[in-house]
Amino acid sequence: MTNLGRRQFFHSAIIGAATFAVPGFASEIIFRSGTGNPQGDGPSPHLLARAKSALETHRSRIRVTDRLAIADFSKPSREPRFYIVDLKSGKATSFLVAHGKGSDPSHSGWVQSFSNTHGSEATSAGAYMVGDTYFGQYGESRRLLGLEPQNDQAEARAIVIHPAWYVNKSLIQEQGKIGRSQGCFAFAQSDIGHILQQVAPGTLLFADKA
Repeated sequence: MTNLGRRQFFHSAIIGAATFAVPGFASEIIFRSGTGNPQGDGPSPHLLARAKSALETHRSRIRVTDRLAIADFSKPSREPRFYIVDLKSGKATSFLVAHGKGSDPSHSGWVQSFSNTHGSEATSAGAYMVGDTYFGQYGESRRLLGLEPQNDQAEARAIVIHPAWYVNKSLIQEQGKIGRSQGCFAFAQSDIGHILQQVAPGTLLFADKA
């Protein structure tokens, strides 16, 4: 196939003033380092700096201070964009994570907006404290407490960490993106054990766009 032919397989998703190339066919997708791969790229320096600042701001409430969890919603859902950062070594491990339906109504695979409103089914940006573990409809999950005005309804909205069938590479191969949550941070079944182990109660989770 010629380069021109390949370009014709792509269409654009317009989000705000920016234009993003979205693969039209699964064969056109180039996978970065996959879910759970410690050799993946790290979070953006800008988001890492903001997460570290949030850690200092909320240090009196945060018990785990040697690592951070960062969700970079500047990236599409087909890419591993949830990072667990070891602050001592500087290494990061990346995972797939879903965003909320209300943040992406057209199911483009990109976060278009954030919301803290009940019933919005949207993802909220900001710093969270990871809470206790519980067993819900998705299995072993973990509560989240929003630490800022833009996400302070997270606990009341039942925004949590949980596994989900719709977060997997097979869906990416089929449709170029993973599924959407109701605002929760949803992970692949194969990753949730590692996520719950590393993103322990008392850890700071920071979510936003770079």
